[in-house]
Amino acid sequence: MNPLCSRCNLVVYPTEKVNCLDKYWHKGCFSCEVCKMTLNMKNYKGFEKRPYCNAHYPKTNFTCVADTPENLRLKQQSKMQSQVLYREDFEKNKGKGFSVVADTPEMQRIKKTQDQISNVTYSSFFYLPVFSVLSAAYQSSAGSQNYNYEPAPEPVRQAAGGPPPSAGVGPPLSPPATFAKRYRAVYDYSAADEDEVSFMDGDVIVDVQQIDEGWMYGRVERTGQQGMLPANYVEAI
Repeated sequence: MNPLCSRCNLVVYPTEKVNCLDKYWHKGCFSCEVCKMTLNMKNYKGFEKRPYCNAHYPKTNFTCVADTPENLRLKQQSKMQSQVLYREDFEKNKGKGFSVVADTPEMQRIKKTQDQISNVTYSSFFYLPVFSVLSAAYQSSAGSQNYNYEPAPEPVRQAAGGPPPSAGVGPPLSPPATFAKRYRAVYDYSAADEDEVSFMDGDVIVDVQQIDEGWMYGRVERTGQQGMLPANYVEAI
């Protein structure tokens, strides 16, 4: 006995029978449920044992889940785990930069300048206080022991045909004077930090001490202020 068509419920004869989706169809009745486009075994898509074309094939919808107490507990637990992972990742990457900067000659120069400034700042806050403490301790010790500088008298030569030199000793000689380094500013400079000093073109810098190849420590004779100054802004006089 011939089966019935799933679309029109008429008898399907073997010459026009299509067996698909566990049903029997006429070739003309095997069409899309939406647009009625005739389909074949190569271009159809089945959904709930109904034929569809590619354009009207039903999309799968998400299943709605009720907010039961158990689901709410699982949701809160997942949220707490996410916060813990975020906190761990934040602590791990704290202080790390993520921007990539090209290592250009200009960036290398800026980096070298920053390293020099850091070294000078460290030197000014570490070496100078230690030097001051040692100097004060030495002066206190020397004052308590009453050290005096008494140079040996220079022997007096006898002039030809003159009287013999007297046995008396002349006044003590003074130690040779030491001259502090003096520099003249060739550019204006404004202090960028509290341990630096500002000056103008032509100012005389005295009591200069070389910190490193890029920085010095000295006092501006015009203002009396002292501090760090860049070495390439002054010249020796």
